[in-house]
Amino acid sequence: MYCNDFRAVGYPLRLYSGSDALENLPAELKRRGASRAFIVCGRSVSTKTPLISRMRTILGDSLAGVFDAMAKESPLSAVTAAADAARAAGADKLIAVGAGSVIQATRVVAILLAEQGPVEKLITRYPEHGPAISPKLLAPKLPIVNVLTAATSAQNRAGSAVKSDALDHRMEFFDPKTRPVAVFWDSDALLTAPATLALNTGAAVFWRAAMNMGAKRMTPLVEGDRLQALRLARGALPRLSDPSDPAPRIELCAAAFLQNRDADDGGALNETHWVGRVVYAFAAALFNRHGHVSQGEANNALTPGVMRALGRRDPEAMARIAAALDAWREGDAIDDAPERAAAALERIFQSIGTPTRLSQLGIPRDSLPAILEHSLKNFNADPKREFVRERELLWDVLQSAW
Repeated sequence: MYCNDFRAVGYPLRLYSGSDALENLPAELKRRGASRAFIVCGRSVSTKTPLISRMRTILGDSLAGVFDAMAKESPLSAVTAAADAARAAGADKLIAVGAGSVIQATRVVAILLAEQGPVEKLITRYPEHGPAISPKLLAPKLPIVNVLTAATSAQNRAGSAVKSDALDHRMEFFDPKTRPVAVFWDSDALLTAPATLALNTGAAVFWRAAMNMGAKRMTPLVEGDRLQALRLARGALPRLSDPSDPAPRIELCAAAFLQNRDADDGGALNETHWVGRVVYAFAAALFNRHGHVSQGEANNALTPGVMRALGRRDPEAMARIAAALDAWREGDAIDDAPERAAAALERIFQSIGTPTRLSQLGIPRDSLPAILEHSLKNFNADPKREFVRERELLWDVLQSAW
Protein backbone atom coordinates (compact mmCIF):
# COMPACT_ATOMS: atom_id res chain seq x y z
CA MET A 1 0.00 0.00 0.00
CA TYR A 2 1.33 3.41 -0.91
CA CYS A 3 1.77 6.24 1.54
CA ASN A 4 0.01 9.13 -0.19
CA ASP A 5 0.58 11.70 2.55
CA PHE A 6 4.00 13.10 1.77
CA ARG A 7 6.00 16.17 0.82
CA ALA A 8 8.46 16.14 -2.08
CA VAL A 9 11.09 18.81 -2.67
CA GLY A 10 13.41 19.55 -5.56
CA TYR A 11 16.75 21.32 -5.54
CA PRO A 12 18.29 23.15 -8.51
CA LEU A 13 20.98 20.96 -10.05
CA ARG A 14 22.52 20.31 -13.44
CA LEU A 15 23.74 16.79 -14.12
CA TYR A 16 26.18 15.98 -16.92
CA SER A 17 26.88 12.35 -17.82
CA GLY A 18 28.90 10.39 -20.38
CA SER A 19 31.70 11.05 -22.83
CA ASP A 20 33.34 14.50 -22.56
CA ALA A 21 30.85 15.62 -19.94
CA LEU A 22 33.58 17.74 -18.35
CA GLU A 23 33.67 19.99 -21.41
CA ASN A 24 30.60 21.65 -19.86
CA LEU A 25 32.61 22.97 -16.90
CA PRO A 26 33.33 26.44 -18.39
CA ALA A 27 29.63 26.95 -19.06
CA GLU A 28 28.87 26.07 -15.43
CA LEU A 29 31.34 28.67 -14.20
CA LYS A 30 29.92 31.28 -16.54
CA ARG A 31 26.39 30.52 -15.41
CA ARG A 32 27.37 31.39 -11.84
CA GLY A 33 29.54 34.36 -12.81
CA ALA A 34 32.58 32.56 -11.39
CA SER A 35 36.10 33.18 -12.63
CA ARG A 36 38.26 31.69 -9.87
CA ALA A 37 37.40 28.02 -9.49
CA PHE A 38 39.29 26.03 -6.87
CA ILE A 39 39.73 22.25 -7.07
CA VAL A 40 39.83 19.96 -4.02
CA CYS A 41 41.05 16.40 -4.61
CA GLY A 42 43.29 13.65 -3.25
CA ARG A 43 46.91 12.97 -4.07
CA SER A 44 46.16 9.85 -6.10
CA VAL A 45 43.80 11.70 -8.43
CA SER A 46 46.33 14.48 -9.05
CA THR A 47 49.47 12.36 -9.42
CA LYS A 48 48.32 8.97 -10.72
CA THR A 49 45.66 10.02 -13.24
CA PRO A 50 45.50 12.63 -16.03
CA LEU A 51 42.22 14.02 -14.70
CA ILE A 52 43.47 17.22 -13.03
CA SER A 53 45.71 18.04 -15.99
CA ARG A 54 42.69 17.61 -18.24
CA MET A 55 40.62 19.91 -16.05
CA ARG A 56 43.39 22.53 -16.05
CA THR A 57 43.22 22.57 -19.83
CA ILE A 58 39.43 22.79 -19.85
CA LEU A 59 39.25 25.56 -17.24
CA GLY A 60 42.26 27.59 -18.38
CA ASP A 61 42.65 30.95 -16.64
CA SER A 62 39.47 30.43 -14.64
CA LEU A 63 41.23 27.85 -12.44
CA ALA A 64 42.53 29.68 -9.37
CA GLY A 65 44.23 26.73 -7.67
CA VAL A 66 44.27 23.09 -6.63
CA PHE A 67 44.45 21.51 -3.18
CA ASP A 68 45.43 17.87 -3.74
CA ALA A 69 46.16 16.62 -0.22
CA MET A 70 42.68 15.54 0.89
CA ALA A 71 42.94 12.17 2.63
CA LYS A 72 40.53 9.30 3.24
CA GLU A 73 37.74 10.09 5.70
CA SER A 74 38.46 13.85 5.41
CA PRO A 75 40.70 14.58 8.41
CA LEU A 76 39.99 17.99 9.91
CA SER A 77 43.60 19.11 9.44
CA ALA A 78 43.36 18.54 5.67
CA VAL A 79 39.95 20.21 5.44
CA THR A 80 41.26 23.27 7.30
CA ALA A 81 44.32 23.42 5.05
CA ALA A 82 42.09 23.23 1.96
CA ALA A 83 39.93 26.09 3.27
CA ASP A 84 43.03 28.20 3.91
CA ALA A 85 44.30 27.51 0.39
CA ALA A 86 40.95 28.33 -1.19
CA ARG A 87 40.75 31.57 0.77
CA ALA A 88 44.27 32.58 -0.26
CA ALA A 89 43.42 31.84 -3.90
CA GLY A 90 40.35 34.08 -3.78
CA ALA A 91 38.11 31.18 -4.80
CA ASP A 92 34.58 31.98 -5.94
CA LYS A 93 33.60 28.40 -6.78
CA LEU A 94 34.66 25.01 -5.37
CA ILE A 95 35.10 21.88 -7.49
CA ALA A 96 35.33 18.57 -5.64
CA VAL A 97 37.04 15.85 -7.69
CA GLY A 98 36.79 12.37 -6.20
CA ALA A 99 34.35 10.22 -4.26
CA GLY A 100 32.76 10.39 -0.81
CA SER A 101 35.59 11.73 1.34
CA VAL A 102 36.59 14.55 -1.02
CA ILE A 103 33.01 15.56 -1.75
CA GLN A 104 32.10 15.71 1.95
CA ALA A 105 35.31 17.57 2.73
CA THR A 106 34.59 20.22 0.10
CA ARG A 107 31.24 20.95 1.71
CA VAL A 108 33.02 21.59 5.00
CA VAL A 109 35.56 23.77 3.17
CA ALA A 110 32.62 25.92 2.01
CA ILE A 111 31.33 26.10 5.59
CA LEU A 112 34.72 27.10 7.05
CA LEU A 113 35.14 29.80 4.39
CA ALA A 114 31.77 31.35 5.27
CA GLU A 115 31.04 30.83 8.96
CA GLN A 116 32.62 32.67 11.89
CA GLY A 117 33.73 31.13 15.16
CA PRO A 118 35.51 27.93 16.17
CA VAL A 119 34.74 24.73 14.32
CA GLU A 120 33.38 23.16 17.53
CA LYS A 121 30.44 25.60 17.34
CA LEU A 122 29.57 24.51 13.79
CA ILE A 123 29.16 20.77 14.33
CA THR A 124 26.38 18.54 15.61
CA ARG A 125 26.57 18.26 19.39
CA TYR A 126 25.60 15.32 21.60
CA PRO A 127 24.24 16.33 25.03
CA GLU A 128 24.54 13.71 27.74
CA HIS A 129 20.75 13.52 27.81
CA GLY A 130 18.41 14.32 24.95
CA PRO A 131 18.62 14.32 21.17
CA ALA A 132 21.56 15.52 19.11
CA ILE A 133 21.61 19.22 18.15
CA SER A 134 22.67 20.51 14.74
CA PRO A 135 23.34 24.28 14.64
CA LYS A 136 21.90 26.43 11.85
CA LEU A 137 24.69 27.67 9.58
CA LEU A 138 23.20 30.76 7.97
CA ALA A 139 26.05 32.43 6.07
CA PRO A 140 25.92 32.19 2.22
CA LYS A 141 28.23 29.49 0.79
CA LEU A 142 30.33 29.32 -2.34
CA PRO A 143 28.71 27.24 -5.11
CA ILE A 144 30.03 23.67 -5.36
CA VAL A 145 30.50 21.41 -8.39
CA ASN A 146 31.10 17.68 -7.83
CA VAL A 147 33.13 15.67 -10.36
CA LEU A 148 32.78 12.00 -9.43
CA THR A 149 35.52 9.42 -9.83
CA ALA A 150 33.36 6.72 -8.20
CA ALA A 151 29.71 6.26 -7.32
CA THR A 152 28.72 7.82 -4.00
CA SER A 153 25.56 8.97 -2.29
CA ALA A 154 27.54 11.99 -1.11
CA GLN A 155 27.27 13.47 -4.60
CA ASN A 156 24.27 15.74 -3.98
CA ARG A 157 23.67 15.78 -0.25
CA ALA A 158 24.14 18.54 2.31
CA GLY A 159 25.62 16.68 5.29
CA SER A 160 29.28 15.96 5.94
CA ALA A 161 31.44 14.14 8.45
CA VAL A 162 35.15 14.67 8.98
CA LYS A 163 37.67 12.90 11.12
CA SER A 164 38.99 14.56 14.26
CA ASP A 165 41.58 13.16 16.62
CA ALA A 166 40.18 15.38 19.37
CA LEU A 167 36.78 13.65 19.51
CA ASP A 168 35.58 10.10 20.09
CA HIS A 169 33.32 10.39 17.01
CA ARG A 170 33.33 12.13 13.65
CA MET A 171 32.62 15.85 13.39
CA GLU A 172 29.24 16.16 11.66
CA PHE A 173 28.14 19.23 9.70
CA PHE A 174 24.83 19.94 8.00
CA ASP A 175 24.02 22.88 5.75
CA PRO A 176 21.48 22.72 2.88
CA LYS A 177 23.38 25.53 1.14
CA THR A 178 26.27 23.15 0.46
CA ARG A 179 24.27 21.05 -2.00
CA PRO A 180 26.07 21.17 -5.36
CA VAL A 181 24.91 23.29 -8.27
CA ALA A 182 26.22 20.68 -10.73
CA VAL A 183 27.32 17.04 -10.75
CA PHE A 184 29.48 15.37 -13.41
CA TRP A 185 29.53 11.66 -14.29
CA ASP A 186 32.25 11.94 -16.92
CA SER A 187 33.13 8.57 -18.48
CA ASP A 188 36.90 9.07 -18.45
CA ALA A 189 36.87 10.59 -14.96
CA LEU A 190 35.03 7.54 -13.61
CA LEU A 191 37.48 5.18 -15.34
CA THR A 192 40.40 6.74 -13.45
CA ALA A 193 39.33 4.89 -10.29
CA PRO A 194 40.86 1.43 -9.80
CA ALA A 195 38.41 -1.46 -10.11
CA THR A 196 38.79 -2.17 -6.38
CA LEU A 197 37.65 1.34 -5.49
CA ALA A 198 34.76 1.17 -7.95
CA LEU A 199 33.73 -2.15 -6.41
CA ASN A 200 33.93 -0.90 -2.82
CA THR A 201 31.90 2.23 -3.53
CA GLY A 202 29.47 0.22 -5.66
CA ALA A 203 29.00 -2.26 -2.84
CA ALA A 204 28.03 0.61 -0.53
CA VAL A 205 25.46 1.83 -3.06
CA PHE A 206 24.01 -1.66 -3.44
CA TRP A 207 23.87 -2.13 0.34
CA ARG A 208 21.83 1.04 0.75
CA ALA A 209 19.53 0.02 -2.09
CA ALA A 210 18.87 -3.33 -0.42
CA MET A 211 18.28 -1.80 3.03
CA ASN A 212 15.86 0.76 1.58
CA MET A 213 13.60 -2.03 0.33
CA GLY A 214 12.68 -2.81 3.95
CA ALA A 215 10.46 0.27 4.27
CA LYS A 216 6.91 -0.53 5.42
CA ARG A 217 5.26 1.99 3.14
CA MET A 218 6.63 4.02 0.26
CA THR A 219 5.25 6.98 -1.60
CA PRO A 220 4.52 6.36 -5.29
CA LEU A 221 7.63 8.39 -6.15
CA VAL A 222 9.88 6.68 -3.63
CA GLU A 223 8.98 3.18 -4.79
CA GLY A 224 10.13 4.00 -8.31
CA ASP A 225 13.38 5.52 -7.05
CA ARG A 226 14.16 2.52 -4.86
CA LEU A 227 13.26 -0.25 -7.27
CA GLN A 228 15.35 1.30 -10.02
CA ALA A 229 18.28 1.99 -7.68
CA LEU A 230 18.31 -1.67 -6.62
CA ARG A 231 18.04 -2.90 -10.20
CA LEU A 232 20.86 -0.64 -11.41
CA ALA A 233 23.20 -1.43 -8.51
CA ARG A 234 22.65 -5.18 -8.59
CA GLY A 235 23.16 -5.32 -12.35
CA ALA A 236 26.28 -3.14 -12.33
CA LEU A 237 28.31 -4.83 -9.59
CA PRO A 238 29.35 -7.96 -11.55
CA ARG A 239 30.47 -5.84 -14.54
CA LEU A 240 32.89 -3.53 -12.72
CA SER A 241 35.94 -5.67 -13.46
CA ASP A 242 36.18 -4.30 -17.02
CA PRO A 243 38.56 -1.30 -16.73
CA SER A 244 37.50 0.10 -20.11
CA ASP A 245 33.72 0.12 -19.66
CA PRO A 246 32.27 3.21 -17.97
CA ALA A 247 28.66 1.99 -18.24
CA PRO A 248 28.41 0.08 -14.91
CA ARG A 249 30.13 2.95 -13.11
CA ILE A 250 27.64 5.46 -14.49
CA GLU A 251 24.77 3.12 -13.59
CA LEU A 252 26.01 3.01 -10.00
CA CYS A 253 26.24 6.80 -9.95
CA ALA A 254 22.62 6.86 -11.12
CA ALA A 255 21.60 4.38 -8.41
CA ALA A 256 23.24 6.54 -5.72
CA PHE A 257 21.56 9.65 -7.16
CA LEU A 258 18.16 7.93 -6.99
CA GLN A 259 18.81 7.01 -3.35
CA ASN A 260 19.21 10.69 -2.55
CA ARG A 261 16.19 11.61 -4.63
CA ASP A 262 14.01 9.14 -2.76
CA ALA A 263 14.67 11.12 0.42
CA ASP A 264 13.61 14.29 -1.38
CA ASP A 265 10.54 12.46 -2.72
CA GLY A 266 9.32 11.67 0.77
CA GLY A 267 11.46 8.66 1.64
CA ALA A 268 12.88 10.38 4.70
CA LEU A 269 9.41 10.09 6.27
CA ASN A 270 9.67 6.31 6.39
CA GLU A 271 10.90 4.74 9.59
CA THR A 272 14.29 3.10 9.07
CA HIS A 273 14.62 -0.44 10.40
CA TRP A 274 17.09 -1.32 13.12
CA VAL A 275 19.37 -3.47 10.98
CA GLY A 276 20.06 -0.64 8.56
CA ARG A 277 20.60 1.91 11.32
CA VAL A 278 22.91 -0.28 13.38
CA VAL A 279 25.03 -1.43 10.43
CA TYR A 280 25.38 2.17 9.27
CA ALA A 281 26.55 3.33 12.71
CA PHE A 282 28.91 0.39 13.24
CA ALA A 283 30.38 0.74 9.74
CA ALA A 284 31.00 4.48 10.10
CA ALA A 285 32.82 3.90 13.38
CA LEU A 286 34.79 1.00 11.88
CA PHE A 287 36.12 2.65 8.72
CA ASN A 288 36.77 5.89 10.58
CA ARG A 289 39.01 3.98 13.00
CA HIS A 290 40.63 1.60 10.50
CA GLY A 291 41.68 3.51 7.40
CA HIS A 292 42.32 0.44 5.23
CA VAL A 293 38.64 -0.59 5.41
CA SER A 294 36.17 0.98 2.97
CA GLN A 295 32.55 1.78 3.74
CA GLY A 296 31.38 -0.90 1.31
CA GLU A 297 33.58 -3.54 2.93
CA ALA A 298 32.44 -2.51 6.41
CA ASN A 299 28.75 -2.64 5.44
CA ASN A 300 29.08 -6.04 3.80
CA ALA A 301 31.10 -7.59 6.62
CA LEU A 302 28.62 -6.41 9.25
CA THR A 303 25.27 -6.97 7.60
CA PRO A 304 24.80 -10.78 7.67
CA GLY A 305 25.72 -11.01 11.35
CA VAL A 306 23.72 -7.95 12.41
CA MET A 307 20.73 -9.12 10.38
CA ARG A 308 20.74 -12.56 11.97
CA ALA A 309 21.10 -11.08 15.46
CA LEU A 310 18.76 -8.12 15.16
CA GLY A 311 16.45 -8.85 12.21
CA ARG A 312 13.76 -10.27 14.45
CA ARG A 313 13.08 -6.71 15.68
CA ASP A 314 11.74 -5.86 12.21
CA PRO A 315 10.75 -9.19 10.64
CA GLU A 316 8.41 -7.58 8.11
CA ALA A 317 11.22 -5.31 6.93
CA MET A 318 13.51 -8.32 6.57
CA ALA A 319 10.80 -10.09 4.56
CA ARG A 320 10.54 -7.14 2.19
CA ILE A 321 14.32 -7.10 1.71
CA ALA A 322 14.39 -10.86 1.13
CA ALA A 323 11.53 -10.57 -1.36
CA ALA A 324 13.37 -7.84 -3.29
CA LEU A 325 16.32 -10.24 -3.52
CA ASP A 326 14.09 -13.13 -4.71
CA ALA A 327 14.58 -15.02 -1.44
CA TRP A 328 11.11 -14.80 0.13
CA ARG A 329 7.52 -15.01 -1.10
CA GLU A 330 4.18 -14.01 0.36
CA GLY A 331 3.01 -16.87 2.57
CA ASP A 332 6.48 -17.95 3.70
CA ALA A 333 7.06 -18.03 7.45
CA ILE A 334 7.85 -14.51 8.66
CA ASP A 335 10.26 -15.88 11.24
CA ASP A 336 12.44 -17.17 8.39
CA ALA A 337 12.79 -13.73 6.81
CA PRO A 338 15.91 -12.48 8.66
CA GLU A 339 17.89 -15.61 7.78
CA ARG A 340 16.63 -15.60 4.18
CA ALA A 341 17.62 -11.97 3.70
CA ALA A 342 21.00 -12.45 5.41
CA ALA A 343 21.81 -15.53 3.31
CA ALA A 344 20.81 -13.79 0.06
CA LEU A 345 23.00 -10.79 0.81
CA GLU A 346 25.83 -13.05 1.89
CA ARG A 347 25.74 -14.85 -1.47
CA ILE A 348 25.82 -11.57 -3.38
CA PHE A 349 28.68 -10.18 -1.29
CA GLN A 350 30.68 -13.39 -1.70
CA SER A 351 30.09 -13.41 -5.45
CA ILE A 352 31.86 -10.06 -5.80
CA GLY A 353 34.65 -11.03 -3.41
CA THR A 354 33.88 -8.78 -0.45
CA PRO A 355 34.11 -9.90 3.22
CA THR A 356 31.01 -11.13 5.02
CA ARG A 357 32.38 -11.15 8.58
CA LEU A 358 34.34 -8.62 10.62
CA SER A 359 37.12 -11.14 11.23
CA GLN A 360 37.90 -11.02 7.49
CA LEU A 361 38.72 -7.31 7.51
CA GLY A 362 42.16 -7.51 9.12
CA ILE A 363 41.20 -5.53 12.21
CA PRO A 364 42.03 -6.52 15.80
CA ARG A 365 39.14 -7.84 17.84
CA ASP A 366 40.13 -5.60 20.73
CA SER A 367 39.03 -2.58 18.68
CA LEU A 368 35.37 -3.64 18.98
CA PRO A 369 34.71 -1.71 22.24
CA ALA A 370 35.90 1.53 20.63
CA ILE A 371 33.79 0.84 17.53
CA LEU A 372 30.76 0.40 19.77
CA GLU A 373 31.39 3.66 21.62
CA HIS A 374 31.90 5.63 18.39
CA SER A 375 28.66 4.20 16.97
CA LEU A 376 26.66 5.69 19.85
CA LYS A 377 27.25 9.18 18.40
CA ASN A 378 26.00 9.08 14.84
CA PHE A 379 23.31 11.61 13.99
CA ASN A 380 22.14 9.98 10.74
CA ALA A 381 21.69 6.57 12.37
CA ASP A 382 20.47 7.65 15.78
CA PRO A 383 19.23 11.28 16.01
CA LYS A 384 17.08 10.52 19.07
CA ARG A 385 19.95 8.81 20.96
CA GLU A 386 18.15 5.47 21.27
CA PHE A 387 21.35 3.46 20.94
CA VAL A 388 22.69 4.55 24.32
CA ARG A 389 19.85 2.71 26.02
CA GLU A 390 20.67 -0.41 23.98
CA ARG A 391 24.41 -0.50 24.69
CA GLU A 392 24.52 -4.08 26.04
CA LEU A 393 22.41 -5.43 23.18
CA LEU A 394 24.50 -3.62 20.58
CA TRP A 395 27.68 -5.03 22.13
CA ASP A 396 26.30 -8.55 21.74
CA VAL A 397 25.24 -7.81 18.15
CA LEU A 398 28.66 -6.42 17.25
CA GLN A 399 30.40 -9.50 18.63
CA SER A 400 28.03 -11.78 16.71
CA ALA A 401 29.24 -10.17 13.46
CA TRP A 402 32.86 -11.06 14.18
